Amino acid sequence: MSKTEGDDGSPRRLTLLTLAQDLGISRATVSNAYNRPDQLSPALRARILARAAELGFPGPDPMARGLRRGRVGAVGVLVDEGLSYAFTDPTAVLFLDGLARELEADGLGLLLHAARAAGDDLERIRDAAVDAWVVQSLPERHPAVAAAQSRGRPVVVLDQPRLPGAPLVGIDDEGGAASVVRHLTELGHRCLSVVTMPLQADGRSGPADLRRQRSATYQVMRRRLAGAAAAAEAAGLPWTEVPVLECTANDPDLAARAVADLLARPDRPTAVVALSDQLALGVLRAAATLGLAVPGELSVTGFDDSPAAAAARPSLTTVAQPLRDRGETVGALVRGLLRGEPVAGPAPAPVRLVVRDSTAAPPS
Repeated sequence: MSKTEGDDGSPRRLTLLTLAQDLGISRATVSNAYNRPDQLSPALRARILARAAELGFPGPDPMARGLRRGRVGAVGVLVDEGLSYAFTDPTAVLFLDGLARELEADGLGLLLHAARAAGDDLERIRDAAVDAWVVQSLPERHPAVAAAQSRGRPVVVLDQPRLPGAPLVGIDDEGGAASVVRHLTELGHRCLSVVTMPLQADGRSGPADLRRQRSATYQVMRRRLAGAAAAAEAAGLPWTEVPVLECTANDPDLAARAVADLLARPDRPTAVVALSDQLALGVLRAAATLGLAVPGELSVTGFDDSPAAAAARPSLTTVAQPLRDRGETVGALVRGLLRGEPVAGPAPAPVRLVVRDSTAAPPS
């Protein structure tokens, strides 16, 4: 009977123990060949690895080895709007790039999870083999956040929601939105409209009244709308007279459809404030379809200063935020938590208005 067969002749599962029995040495010696090679002579280690290769044994399970050490070497990222969003939205790509660069310093990888509320998805989040979680811009009271917290692993939040004991990395959302509205009113615009990302995770789109704006569970949108409203009121524009259109996702196609009817009216706004660059690109597309000149007949603004903003035609007036730097900041907080260091979220990062070609004085 082969030493890799059981008593009944069936193949025996290869493990450190079976390899040790095959070689006639202790399991600890075989383990040292993989985990502590300095404890063995080069000749003995070479003999062990050669026999392992001959038998087709790949070595100890890295997952089990990580669990024994208390680490698996991965950080989970909860992503809203599905996994494809992490690869198609320019702001998400830059954030993840900064996060990955920082985590690489400690040999950590990323495991992306879609933040869905279904039972099976929540179970997968609870059981995910990760050392820490990054919550990337989820609404308040999202079940996926509770699932990620259930195992007691460290958590760092990007933008939202605020969680007790979890450091948060944010920006001056209110100030950024206010700067856009001030820019437009100083140009002479008195008829504005706003396009926003989801305010709540209920799949609703269309006009959003003041009550829905103030009850938004996506805190970033709530803050940006509050900043825009304050600047409009300060300029003498009643916020209740400013149409706010909600999209179900941060998607240019959805934004284009959302504003199509509004821009086709004779009393259309002279400026549209989009609360992300992706939405602003959709507004530019809708204006082009209707034959409206930007900025001659319609001014358009965005928020984020993603690479697409400068490349747009016309180039997009927007609010710049440090996208990649924020990823690095989140990564540094995760590394600190995993080292057992006391960490705290930084003050909201400053933003700045970047004026380009998509805004001008309203048509006379």
